[in-house]
Amino acid sequence: MVYPTDPTCFADVVSRRDLFTRTASGFAGIALGGMLCEEAARAEGSSDLNGGFHFAPRAKAVIQLFQHGGPSHMDLLDPKTELNKQDGKPMPKYFTDLVKISAHGNLLGSPFKFRPHGECGVEYSELLPHTATCADDIAVIRSMHCEHNNHEQALWQIHTGRIVTGRPTIGAWVSYALGSENQNLPAYVVLRNDNGLPTDGTRNWSSGFLPPRYQGVHFRNTGTPVLYLQPPSAVSDNTQRLRRDLLRQLNDEHLARQPRIAPDLEARIASYELAARMQLSAGAALNLAEESAETQAAYGLGQTKTDSYGRRCLIARRLVERGVRYIQIFVESQIWDTHANNANGTRSCCEQTDQPAAALLKDLKQRGLLDSTLVVWGGEFGRTPVSQSGDGRDHHKQGFSMWLAGGGIKGGQAYGATDELGYHAVENRVMVADIHATILHQLGLDHKRVTYNVHGRDERLTDVYDAKVLMPLLA
Repeated sequence: MVYPTDPTCFADVVSRRDLFTRTASGFAGIALGGMLCEEAARAEGSSDLNGGFHFAPRAKAVIQLFQHGGPSHMDLLDPKTELNKQDGKPMPKYFTDLVKISAHGNLLGSPFKFRPHGECGVEYSELLPHTATCADDIAVIRSMHCEHNNHEQALWQIHTGRIVTGRPTIGAWVSYALGSENQNLPAYVVLRNDNGLPTDGTRNWSSGFLPPRYQGVHFRNTGTPVLYLQPPSAVSDNTQRLRRDLLRQLNDEHLARQPRIAPDLEARIASYELAARMQLSAGAALNLAEESAETQAAYGLGQTKTDSYGRRCLIARRLVERGVRYIQIFVESQIWDTHANNANGTRSCCEQTDQPAAALLKDLKQRGLLDSTLVVWGGEFGRTPVSQSGDGRDHHKQGFSMWLAGGGIKGGQAYGATDELGYHAVENRVMVADIHATILHQLGLDHKRVTYNVHGRDERLTDVYDAKVLMPLLA
């Protein structure tokens, strides 16, 4: 077949669908040397990075166990004796900043018992029996607060640092600054429920104004790890080479004709190159059959309630072992959003997540990986200490809890406090930017120096906030 010299006529000969069908098996060889080197994955804009780091890191990787919907702190990590005593009484007058104050009832105590755990004696709810066994490795933060009571704005802040959309997530910033230790896997991986997106969809792992190559890559936890990754059929080396050469030529020509969208095209090309390398690496990384029966049982695999989340936690450990920098594990939809029937809803969430999360900590520790892996647990906000719909709790930004473990964190402590009713964070208040600054610090990054120029302004994750690294939490 003779192909036309005018590239605009190429579509008359080979359709886009035919082109990618015919070249699908050629992705295994399109990894171009210079573009694929590890140095190219590091931040072009952070010119003061020394080998990717500003100082010696305590953590090599982060696993973020994100709890969509907002877990109830006074039912899980922040025991409130006084709230329980005043259960059913009218809310105090200083409860003025609720989502819709007319829709709220009286004070709502917790029906769950707390007791001390570990040598540290930090109290955990009976709903977290597995996590509580890791108390000496965990630093609970009981004084978190954020700026918005709506899910979307609070999600944008916890992931990107601001309550506006369009900004890079923390995982994208880490990928931009450090790249991956493994050229055959992404620096930033997302593990969500295979059946659907979490609330706010792909914005939870967006690269925002950073180049698209730094956004999170979704790995499935069942079936094929990455859809359409493997070629449909085997071909000869010569045919593969010809397809590869054609694809490279087409990419180069298209890129030259489209300078205005060059970053998007380069990101797409880079994604295909990464796909080529992942053909061998992704399947092995996600092959849970290599794990012992004992390990699989510890994570809750094979059990109806824990299997899905347990698979994601176990995959996260395997990805850390292979050099992935930032891993986010999302729950289905926003299961912690307990506007009604808070007690049963919260119990159900814990039955799905508590055992796998604790197994992850113990597994990392047993393998000598916890010291170099920072695990972060929490949602976008907490829940109100007053009732909604009789037995539910509404969104609450003024005070809530998170926990950190590993990666240079000093476990066995509870940091900060809310007031006696769990409404306001009052002692050692921690804002979202402080969490972000601390995570970057443990990875060897100064949050003020990881920047990207947008329209003449050096943007950063912690932006305008006077963020502080939480030094009392560090070992």
